[in-house]
Amino acid sequence: MCGVALPAGLRESDRLPAPIFTPATKAESGHDLNISEAEAGAIVGVERIGKLRDDTLALYGRGARHAEGRGILVADTKFEFGVLGGELVLIDEVLTPDSSRFWPADQYAPGRSQPSFDKQYVRDYLETIGWNKQPPVPTLPDDVVMRTREKYLEAYRLISGRELQ
Repeated sequence: MCGVALPAGLRESDRLPAPIFTPATKAESGHDLNISEAEAGAIVGVERIGKLRDDTLALYGRGARHAEGRGILVADTKFEFGVLGGELVLIDEVLTPDSSRFWPADQYAPGRSQPSFDKQYVRDYLETIGWNKQPPVPTLPDDVVMRTREKYLEAYRLISGRELQ
């Protein structure tokens, strides 16, 4: 994955021995393009990619530890960085159901797809209707929107310890 060798024998949803850094860049169209750390270093510089790796893993570690203490496993996430005045800055939202895969810790069972508090519910619905991932995006039925909203609110409540009004 992005130039990182993964352990042999992994099953669906198995935890990795340690978090990994998997850089990506924007493609001309469509989804982000996964690249290796070496490829990313060639784009932004070896020193900068090292800092990005270290910052990314530290942010993930802190967020994952907090979430797990609240009953949520952060299976993966993405962070977006930019450069402002020559300095790296973290941009966009972080550790949300839109940028992460959140799994209920009490239901975690490797070897199968996991229940989730994230946008996987929407992805699964779009798979059931056979959407080809090309514009236009289909309109979501009210029940899919409401169930997704419920999942996001539950993730917020668990992670923050507060209700969102």
